[in-house]
Amino acid sequence: MLVLVCEFVTGGGLRGEALSPSLATEGALMRDTLIGDLEDLPGVRVITTHDDRLPPPARGDSRAIAAGEDALAIWAELAAGADAAWPVAPETGGVMEAVVARLRQRNRRVLASDAATLRLCASKYATAARLAAAGIAVVPSWRPAEIPPDIAPPLVVKPDDGAGSLDIHLCSRAEAAAAGPKAVAQPLVAGAAESLTLLCQAGRAYVLGVNRQHVEIAEGRFGFHGVTVGIRPPGASETGIAQAIHAALPGLHGLVGVDYLATPAGPVVVEVNPRLTTSYAGLRRALGVNVLAFVADLIRDGAVPELPHLPLPTPVEVLV
Repeated sequence: MLVLVCEFVTGGGLRGEALSPSLATEGALMRDTLIGDLEDLPGVRVITTHDDRLPPPARGDSRAIAAGEDALAIWAELAAGADAAWPVAPETGGVMEAVVARLRQRNRRVLASDAATLRLCASKYATAARLAAAGIAVVPSWRPAEIPPDIAPPLVVKPDDGAGSLDIHLCSRAEAAAAGPKAVAQPLVAGAAESLTLLCQAGRAYVLGVNRQHVEIAEGRFGFHGVTVGIRPPGASETGIAQAIHAALPGLHGLVGVDYLATPAGPVVVEVNPRLTTSYAGLRRALGVNVLAFVADLIRDGAVPELPHLPLPTPVEVLV
């Protein structure tokens, strides 16, 4: 089986722009881990691309993308000759949705959520509304003009379609109210920053990892510095929130990340990332299991395997 891996940042999606070192580091971590896990499966080979300003991955066959080349068109061409395609891209600006749509024109096995779910999850505001309507505890999210008068500062302001911790900061009520119409304002909720790594397929959501996010606030700005993967085995709380999210967002498919705050009252969801996240880079080391062996799209008849009882995790730090 030939699998195309499209990691947007390192794969040439930003060839016409300046590269963010932090995004390139995270992208390379996810790409290299994914390629290694895929090629460790019997009979699987990987093709990919790389921005020619960056070194190619150590494994897989990689085509360099130079200045002036159309990465999306190249990925579509490579997808036509592959058995499956696995895109990893930010939701910002509808990038993930656009990449997936283009790949699906040329390949019937694209490991990604459906278009409606990608579009919804690209909006933190819309995602919070959908989950809240399903009875899931979420961090309240408002447009700047909708902030209730009784909410005390500081407020967290972030881009509605932002990725990671980029452009997330604390501000006063007046500053939050003056943010652009596409921004999202939220209260500062006390709790430990954690995340789940899920495998969603065939109407089921399995918790593969419970992780601790290394998030710091410096001079009013949020920064993401890495993650400890597999801090504890998933319990009833984590399993319950995973199933509830998948019921509210049944179009989720493949590896999915859920960011939440662990509070005394239970998990409070911050956002859903309908794609592979940085936590995946430590998952195999934490579990001692290559979880891609349970991804139905990588099995020739497409049968959904029953996930076995996973080993107890050993915490693994992934720093960025």
